[in-house]
Amino acid sequence: MTKDDFSKIPLNIDEITNSGLGVMTRTSLAARRFRKSKLGLAGLVIVILLYLCAIFADFIAPYDYNYQNIKMVYAPPQVPTVFSNGKLYRPFVYAIKKSYLNDQIQWLYSTDVKYPIRFFSEGCSHKLFGVFKTKRHLFVVEGITWYPLGGDNLGRCLFTRILYGSRISLTVGLVGVAVTLLFGTFIGTISGYYGGWLDIVIQRAIEVLMSFPAIPLWMALAAALPADWSPIKVYFGIITILSLVGWGALARQVRGLVLSNARSQYVRAAQSFGASDFYIITRHLVPSCFSFLIVIATLSIPATILGETALSFLGLGIRSPMTSWGVLLQEAQHVRVITQSPWLLFPLIPVLLTVVSFNFLGDAFRDAISPE
Repeated sequence: MTKDDFSKIPLNIDEITNSGLGVMTRTSLAARRFRKSKLGLAGLVIVILLYLCAIFADFIAPYDYNYQNIKMVYAPPQVPTVFSNGKLYRPFVYAIKKSYLNDQIQWLYSTDVKYPIRFFSEGCSHKLFGVFKTKRHLFVVEGITWYPLGGDNLGRCLFTRILYGSRISLTVGLVGVAVTLLFGTFIGTISGYYGGWLDIVIQRAIEVLMSFPAIPLWMALAAALPADWSPIKVYFGIITILSLVGWGALARQVRGLVLSNARSQYVRAAQSFGASDFYIITRHLVPSCFSFLIVIATLSIPATILGETALSFLGLGIRSPMTSWGVLLQEAQHVRVITQSPWLLFPLIPVLLTVVSFNFLGDAFRDAISPE
């Protein structure tokens, strides 16, 4: 390095700021480290796309999730294409029809007639965001019933039901984890800050709760829900169950952080100035756990989604007429599905995508916030 190079190095904060290097805060450093994680960015993009599909399910889905066509029972997927006889066309699909050969159902594609896919065209009426009534859909095929991912046992569009089911499965993860964070953070902070007999009682209660196997405990609590409850009540019941089961481990982790931070100098300084316990907890102890809580929330969402999927798969979760990914997988649990209608297993794909994406996102957040 030459003398001229040394002369270009900023010597004070003003020169550093004016030179464009800036003073990076802890948040900006974490964001910079996160942007370097390719898997984390990929997980973030996939998660955003999944939630956008859930929000705009009415617009993306070609039909209502309860729309039935008896002629499309166990219909195979109708994959769009742009090629036919070596020529290029606008996106289109072939119609299919059912026939019987040796007492077995056989689906035949009518390759002689092409039905074009029309984008941003009118189809079934729906309410966008539950408010604006419209008939506009992302894509529509006129003249035939088109099921991109095939039909189920009642002749309903599997693609449409997956989109609508994402609203339940994805929001269960968000709402369930939010409730768990609030409850676990409150209990863990109280236990770690006050200690004594209160800490002993809380920790023994957590140990009792964590000693039960998760799946049997979910089943017992879900079975306690009244059978005559409406689907929306069952939905909130599932969220409550998942939150009640999952707060114990979080409370213990928060308690450990609070125990270490409660002896720090800034907390003792606040106590010496006469700050109340509420002020210390809300302004010092809980904010000091924010980075940890963000990571835990990101890693806990897929576990909550899998919990709802497991309950619905076992018939103890979301019930018809509502739908979720667990409900769709419950309908595909027979051996016949593997051999004759394997497309009914397509709901596994968004479940796997969601779980893997959130895990990539959580790992990236953890590495960005605590690189050591």
